[in-house]
Amino acid sequence: MEVASLYREPERQEELSFGALELHDVFRIYRSGSAETVALRGLDLRIDPGELVALFGPSGSGKSTALHLAAGLDEPSAGDVRVLGTSLARLGEAALAEHRAKTIAIVFQSGNLWPELSARENVALGLRLAGRAGDLRRPVEAALDAFDLQQRESQRAGSLSGGEQQRVAIAAAAAREAPLVLADEPTAELDARSEQQVLKALRRLREEFGSTVVVVTHSPRVADVVDRVIEIRDGAVA
Repeated sequence: MEVASLYREPERQEELSFGALELHDVFRIYRSGSAETVALRGLDLRIDPGELVALFGPSGSGKSTALHLAAGLDEPSAGDVRVLGTSLARLGEAALAEHRAKTIAIVFQSGNLWPELSARENVALGLRLAGRAGDLRRPVEAALDAFDLQQRESQRAGSLSGGEQQRVAIAAAAAREAPLVLADEPTAELDARSEQQVLKALRRLREEFGSTVVVVTHSPRVADVVDRVIEIRDGAVA
């Protein structure tokens, strides 16, 4: 009599992989008295490590709200926000601050720099706030050189042009080697030439420093430099 073998091939398990940024069924509702505003309504998106992605949409679409949630500057009303596999909801205040300092760099529309400090001092201070110690000259100089700021490194940040200020903020993210860089309308106040310089700088940040870059924008020119455009309307992916 033939005896059936008890051997079975082991089940193959797919290797777990985490997105650099994941939002799962995220809602954000703001309440003021009896009034209620739904900024995000079940937003789902995933951005993989090493991508340069634009969140595109009109004002009020929810794209900046999504960025603030990704940065841990706001909390979702429902749903889960994960950065490199870590659910931000599971982090206490101190752990979230540490996670943000080590993992995330934010480039706002303006006001990224200390205006009385030089470009070089701003980049170095950003490194120290992220917990780096010791001699910081090499990473600071390398970052400034990468974004063509050698001639402006001693200039007081407040006297730089808008485009130069944004490139200094990007250089600070590069010096930190931030895994995730979130840029909220970084070219909104710039002319077309300066916008192109900043967009090229963001692409270089991805290509040469390995950062995942997410750009919130309503500028159609951003589509020329990013890998992917995610359109957001009425708080969800269009």
